[in-house]
Amino acid sequence: MASFTLHGIPVSRGIAIGRAHILAPAALEVKHYLVANEQIEAEVLRLQNAIATVHEELQTIWSELPKDAPAELGAFIDVHVLILSDPTIALVPLEIIRTRFYNAEWALVTQIDELSAQFDEIEDPYLRERKADIQQVGERVLKVLTGSATSLPNSNDEGVHMIVVAHDISPADMLQFRDRAFAGFITDLGGQNSHTAIVARSLDIPAVVGMFNASAIIAQDDWLIIDGDAGVVIVDPAPLVLAQYRERQAVLQRERKKLGKLKKTPAITRDGTPVTLLANIEFPDDCAAAMDAGASGVGLFRSEFLFMNRAGFVNKLPSEDEQFESYKKAVLAMKGRPVTIRTLDIGADKPIDAVEHTALNPALGLRAIRYCLSEPQIFLVQLRAILRASAFGPIKLLVPMLAHAYEIDQTLNMIAQAKAQLQAANKKFDANIPVGAMIEIPAAALSLPMFVKRLDFLSVGTNDLIQYTLAIDRVDHEVAHLYNPLHPAVLQLLQMTIDAGTKAGIPVSVCGEMAGDTKLTRLLLGMGLREFSMHPAQLLSVKQEILNSDLVRIAPHSKRIMRSYEPEAINQAMLLLRAN
Repeated sequence: MASFTLHGIPVSRGIAIGRAHILAPAALEVKHYLVANEQIEAEVLRLQNAIATVHEELQTIWSELPKDAPAELGAFIDVHVLILSDPTIALVPLEIIRTRFYNAEWALVTQIDELSAQFDEIEDPYLRERKADIQQVGERVLKVLTGSATSLPNSNDEGVHMIVVAHDISPADMLQFRDRAFAGFITDLGGQNSHTAIVARSLDIPAVVGMFNASAIIAQDDWLIIDGDAGVVIVDPAPLVLAQYRERQAVLQRERKKLGKLKKTPAITRDGTPVTLLANIEFPDDCAAAMDAGASGVGLFRSEFLFMNRAGFVNKLPSEDEQFESYKKAVLAMKGRPVTIRTLDIGADKPIDAVEHTALNPALGLRAIRYCLSEPQIFLVQLRAILRASAFGPIKLLVPMLAHAYEIDQTLNMIAQAKAQLQAANKKFDANIPVGAMIEIPAAALSLPMFVKRLDFLSVGTNDLIQYTLAIDRVDHEVAHLYNPLHPAVLQLLQMTIDAGTKAGIPVSVCGEMAGDTKLTRLLLGMGLREFSMHPAQLLSVKQEILNSDLVRIAPHSKRIMRSYEPEAINQAMLLLRAN
């Protein structure tokens, strides 16, 4: 078979070499037939028994979770248990059987498709990709109904690693491969925030997702190379190519061992400039990985996870005490290092809202701070919870998607109101908690004086800033090639933000994907950035780049890039920058 190359979305760096293990979906097509009236309750019972069996499977997997398993895995399994208990899964398919006379598989798939369509309407990419939870839970139930099961490989080749190739893969299934010799993951679906991406990064395993039909093209036991940096998969590589990648892999492994020695080394450039390295987290348990990587704090705690995939979905919001305990857990885990908590960043079309909202373009609709200000009671509950947690350690409060002066003022008024409510209730909190804004809308980057006048710090969300500046959906594969962090407009907006913060004497960090990309580290340093926030797995690689950087030598090349508007000139200057 001739060698060929597939391209996807790189989500976890490194090189993996191994044999393909195809993980087939539970049911690409299920049987569709109508059930006789006298058989309806028997069909209902069949689906109920399948759901109960999956409940037991998930509980067993959770109880046998290895102690060294990433925190994300346990949290994702908890989410799947909640979804399985939700009436939209546990009850609605039963009613479909009773009212439409569908067989159990058909009824379940019908409901899964309906829920998936609702998630497709969600603008926020992190939340939109949570439809995978729904589909993966449905697949586990279908496996029981159809009598199929996830097959695990029995390789007789000593030292040969396997690369899992799947249409999609659930966290529970990933656990089944954890103790086997797997080297990486390839999936047809997914994006930067898919479960495969999150867990692959936490395990530090190369992965490429969003490959459309890789699971159909790649054959069982094909030799594969995953280039996790380029998002490339080479199928049946030529001997010379295989040898070259084995050498690159060996070099990377040696470098990775060296990185472990940098955990306690301060992030200081060669010319003596200190740099702060922070971690992005989704769950309080992620703080363990942040501490282990030597993070100086948490630069972005995405609070949305508390509001997602909850039993009942609709109108089942976390209480103030539940939020408080979660934020407090993160603060205590960081042992005095600051924790930056971003307030609720979801849109009006999210699954937690009981009221139907429609928007011609959800990306430009009622989301993030716009939603919070339109639902003051929900916002006040979260603000009180965050403030209460600030009594147990340093917290910084980060507000997403601000663009107008009155939004900043209303937010500050709401924070003052939450403080007054806590004072009246004799609850302790940090009265001087720093409040900052995410700069992710071009309008915000173009009107920074009103931000630095009112706020204590700025954090650039480069993912959304690039998306809004270039008018593209970064998870839309048809325009993904247009997503370019080195576009002159993006760099100008970023430079303006860093300069405005420096002039005003307030901290500026970058918490988007650019911060964890070592190819961009020296450029960001040359632009004046001194705070980077990224996934914990990326921190040591970025630190190494910082330790090898000299700002005096970087500065001329960075300035040349900022003066350039032609892609070729920018790329040439980037090569010179990385060589210095």
